[in-house]
Order: sequence, then C-alpha cells, then structure tokens
Amino acid sequence: MVDVTDATFQQAVLDRSAEVPVVVDLWAPWCGPCRTLGPMLEQAVAATGGAVELAKVNVDESPQVASTFQVQSIPAVFALRDGNVVDGFVGAVPQAEVDAFVGRLAPPPSEADQLAAKGDEQSLRQALEIERGHPGAVTALARLLVDRGEPDEALELLGRVPETADVRALAAEARLAARGGGPGADVTARLDGLLDRVRDDEDARQEYVDLLETLGTDDPRTGTYRRALASRLF
Repeated sequence: MVDVTDATFQQAVLDRSAEVPVVVDLWAPWCGPCRTLGPMLEQAVAATGGAVELAKVNVDESPQVASTFQVQSIPAVFALRDGNVVDGFVGAVPQAEVDAFVGRLAPPPSEADQLAAKGDEQSLRQALEIERGHPGAVTALARLLVDRGEPDEALELLGRVPETADVRALAAEARLAARGGGPGADVTARLDGLLDRVRDDEDARQEYVDLLETLGTDDPRTGTYRRALASRLF
C-alpha cells in the first residue's frame, strides 16, 4: 500500500499500472464509510501477494487526482491497468464484493507461483526452471543459499530480477559473505576502517556500501556514514 498525492500520482499509479494492476482508493479522514472500506481493500490486495497494488488518495489533500477521476462522492475505488481505468465502484460494499473486485484484477497463480509458494529448495528450483526470473523464487532461493554459505550462486540468481530494496540488501549480504563473512557485530568498526580507503579503492567502496545496505535505512548509523562517504567522494 502507498499513499499517493497529486505530485506522485503519475509515477505511483499511472506508470506503475503498466507493470501491475493498481487499485486507487479515494477517501478522506472525515468519511466514515471510507474508514470501513479501507481495511477491507488492504486485506483483499494483500491476499494477492503483490499481484495487485493499492494506492490511497486523500481527496482533501490531492484535489487534482479527485478531479481526474471526476469524483462526486467517496469512498470511490478505481482499478487501473496500463494507465486506463478498467473497473471501479463507489460507496462501501461488503468484503465479498471487495474480494471479487480485486480478484478480477489478479491473474491466477501460475505453476511457477505455486511452486515458489512452497518455499523449499527443490520447489524453488523447479519454479526457476519454468520461469527463470520469477522474483519470489529468485529471492527465496537466494536467501537459502546465503544462509547456507553459497553466496556466489545467490548473486547469480539475484542478477536475474529487477533491483528493489530487498534485492539490494540481499545482494549486499551475499557479497559480504563472498568476502569471507557477513556484516557481523563490528559493523561500525569496519565502516570506520574502510572510510579512508573508499575514494581510491573500489573494493573497499563496495564493501562500505554493502555494509550500509545491511544496516538498513532505519539504523541511525546509515545516514551518518552515507554522509561521510559523500564527503570522501565529492
């Protein structure tokens, strides 16, 4: 689920709908039926496992989006595919109708999807024989390989799928493992030790960036050490 504004609507909804169906929920905080419908939509979309995405638009804060859909009352829900509205409804409806609405957008799970959902190594490899770049199978198998100490194959697999935050973090962990170990407990000391080498040593720079990826954006050290990196490079 993503909160969308007038400024982000083009990229988050129109552009994104070329890759996956997007359900747009137009709502407002003062709207009682909106507060009832919202969780129902979230549940139905979550059940698709990423096959459908949900974009929520507060019409009070994003009047241009509301105008685009010619909204006269809320809640109003629209489904977009390839930048075009393909379905929609107005008002709160029962969960069964919400599920059916979302279900019409989600393609049925493929054989590769079904195998990937099992999660064991044999099933994941079978899924990749059917669909070489199946995102779920790639990341799940790469996770197993990194945990088992086989980072090189994990990196080869991750190269098959588009880069996302999760893929970047897992690839960073795999590269660190390939160097002889994961991030470990001494991340701060390792970052400090690498900092003076990042400008002229490509391997040190990559290790530094990988350590930051494994820390994640919520770790307060990430921002500090990213700024330190920028000061060394620029």
